[in-house]
Amino acid sequence: MKDKLVYSGKAKNLYSTDNDDELLMVYKDQATSLNGKNKKTIEGKGLLNFQITNIIFDYLQTNGIKTHFISNLDDKSQIVHKTEVIPLELVVRNKIAGSFAKKFNLQRGLKLKYPVIEFYYKNDELDDPFINDSQIFAIDLMSNEEMSFLKNEALKINDLLMPYFDSKNLDLIDFKLEFGRFENSIILVDEFSPDNCRLWDKSTGDSLDKDVFRNSTGSLIDSYKEVLKRLVEY
Repeated sequence: MKDKLVYSGKAKNLYSTDNDDELLMVYKDQATSLNGKNKKTIEGKGLLNFQITNIIFDYLQTNGIKTHFISNLDDKSQIVHKTEVIPLELVVRNKIAGSFAKKFNLQRGLKLKYPVIEFYYKNDELDDPFINDSQIFAIDLMSNEEMSFLKNEALKINDLLMPYFDSKNLDLIDFKLEFGRFENSIILVDEFSPDNCRLWDKSTGDSLDKDVFRNSTGSLIDSYKEVLKRLVEY
């Protein structure tokens, strides 16, 4: 099944398959920070992200969100639709944390009056710079119609995930999404795991996401295992 490597990312590899419309996505045991400048192999991370993403994508698909997921191949690999990936990262923020807190000198953890949507141009060499709507239109990354769809879809995903994680005693602080064009629609791609969202324990406020690795505050594997446990058992 595994054929030619077509893309190597920080957390996953993509391979061509016998079907031109499908790709094989393989999760890596690699943790990164500083946009990939700090790297470390952590055994078991790929499996955990794979398992968590499967649960979240299944929940989203059950609730009407179209994704690239087709089927699982083994415990770290899955078959996905081949899409024309839109080179943008869409960030949804519910509470103040990370770069948002630093940029505006705001208190970490405060709830925002409304969810904030931000776009970042997906380019490692440029460190994924912030990009606004008019810049996106000016360099022809998306149409106005596509922009409206992405914003609405992101808020719909947020409305689904906020109460979902709350029921697991987890606070969804913020998260990153990526999308791709497939046939005549735009669908959710990549993954949804503690690698690309902030999840805090609602009781203690402790981070159970990649900030544990970024800030060297504990065991990334133990944190991800705790997230998976709650998704399965709560």
